[in-house]
This record gives sequence, structure tokens and C-alpha cells, in this order.
Amino acid sequence: MPEQANPKSMKREPYTPDPKTLSLLRVSGNPINGLGETKVRRASPFFWHPPDQHPYGDLQVVARQNSRKCPGSTEAFAAAYNHPPLCPVAEDRKIAPAEQLVAETKAFALSHEADAVGIAAMDPLYVFEGYTIEEPWVIVLALAHNYERLRQVPSNETNGVGVCDIGDQYARGTRSSYALANWIRSQGYNAQAFPGPMADALLLIPPAIASGLGELGKHGSLISPQFGAGVRLAGVTTDMPLVETAPIRFGADDFCQNCQACTKACPPAAIQEQKQTVRGVERWYVDFDKCIPYFAEAASCGICIATCPWTKPEARPKLLSRMANKPV
Repeated sequence: MPEQANPKSMKREPYTPDPKTLSLLRVSGNPINGLGETKVRRASPFFWHPPDQHPYGDLQVVARQNSRKCPGSTEAFAAAYNHPPLCPVAEDRKIAPAEQLVAETKAFALSHEADAVGIAAMDPLYVFEGYTIEEPWVIVLALAHNYERLRQVPSNETNGVGVCDIGDQYARGTRSSYALANWIRSQGYNAQAFPGPMADALLLIPPAIASGLGELGKHGSLISPQFGAGVRLAGVTTDMPLVETAPIRFGADDFCQNCQACTKACPPAAIQEQKQTVRGVERWYVDFDKCIPYFAEAASCGICIATCPWTKPEARPKLLSRMANKPV
């Protein structure tokens, strides 16, 4: 495994990919992701989709094998794949105002491990190419990391605390999303669960942003006003009548324009200092070809979200106050 970066110092350690790892990156992932494309389109399946949908199956195997070398990681990630079956949709449908159903949905999710809940109307751009989703609503669940554990990334063969926390949050997302989907189905509505870490039909960050859970950070991850970048996502789609929760702006995007913390900390220098055009949208973008080899070798990495100033519990309230008082 590569030398670890130090999230505390935010200094990038020298990193050169193993030639064997680079040989598995047979095709550039940036064109697949739509870098430089000026036309809006749906996202293509990517690294964590089944290997027959992209050219990175062998590299995916390396990433899995390295992460499982970390103590406790096998058990942590196994829980993320362990979920109950979806129950049949009840024949008797609960009829109630959408506002009431929203309140009950949020209450159930928050009492079943979710730390925050957002609701967005389905957009075709939330669905990966080659997939279909019939339900008109997306419920996004946020699962907060344990910062003290997260900050110990990347993991290695003697310290698996960081990657285990990643696995633990994915497992919470699995339990929470399946519990919510089954509860909705018990109310007489269709619902499907979409947890990680493997990808499926549903993108999670775009509806999370649309539903008010946060803003996109320079590191390509969601920044939440509650949890910073230390958050994982899971989704539930449904035909239960709901009401959208509005997007928010609290200053994360503006802050990222000048902050270089994750850019400097990223060992393979994959985080771009300026926004790029990706599938017709100007947005923050992480260079796939630089990120993935390090990710595969370093047992999941996570340095960028651990070093993000918004993720630090002691800094976040100050940042929120600072950005709220920033002149427009």
C-alpha cells in the first residue's frame, strides 16, 4: 500500500502509482464521466457498478482486496451488503395529505438510523444510463461519520479504523434505507432501496443537493451544514405522494472557491482547483485517472473528506457563521 498522507498536516505525501495498478487502468475514466462535454446527459455506469458495465473490473478487485486487508474491514463491509428482502406492497393504501406522509416518513427514517432526510422529485438525470426508475420521488438519507474514526484514513494492514467507519456508515445506510422502503411498502406504496457501497440505478449526490442536504464540495462529495463532508448517502424511491424539501445555500461552494485544503492533501493530486465542464454542467470534478489508482492501493482513502474544514466539528459552526455574515 502507498505511504499514508497526514490529514492533520494537510500536506501531500509523494506518491507514485504502482505500475501494476496503472496497467489495470486500461481506459481513461474522464471521458466516460463526461469531462469536457458541453451537452447535458445522464451519467454512465462507473467504478462501483458491476464489472460488465465498465472497463475497471480488475482494478475494482484490487481495491476490494486491499481494503479487506485492514483489520475489521471485512466485517464492516459485509454488513453493508446484508439486508432484508423487500416486503410485498400492502393491498390497503394509506390515504393522507402529502405533508402528513412527509412528516411520518422523516420521523420513521430518523428513528431508524438516518441522521438527516431530504426529498426530491425524480429527475431523469438522477438515473444512470442503462437503468430505469419508475417511482416519481427520491428520499435521500444522510448517515454521519464518526469524525475521530474517519480522520484516521487512509487505512492500512495495522490500522483499519478509518475504512471500518466507512463500512459502518454504508451498513447504516443499508439498514436505514431498507427499513424505510419496507415501511413505505407496508403503507400500500411501492418503494425501492438504494444503499452503497456498490452503485445501482440511482445517483445519490444530485438528489441530495436538490433536496437540501448540502452543497457539492471541491472534493466531489456532498458538504452538509450538519456533518461537513463526513457523510454517506442512501436513497429510497417511491410513488408515495410527497413534497420536495428545498435546496439550500450556506456558503460551502463559495468557500471551496478559495480553500485548497483537500487539493493540497490529495496524494495523487486528483482534485482540481477550478470547476470543470462535466456533461454540460460547470462543477467541481475529481480526476478519475489520478484518484482511482491511489484509492485502489490505499484501501478506500477518504483523505479529502477528512481534511475538509467543514468536516471538523470544532470548525464547522465558525464556518457557518462566517459564511452567513459574508457580504453578498
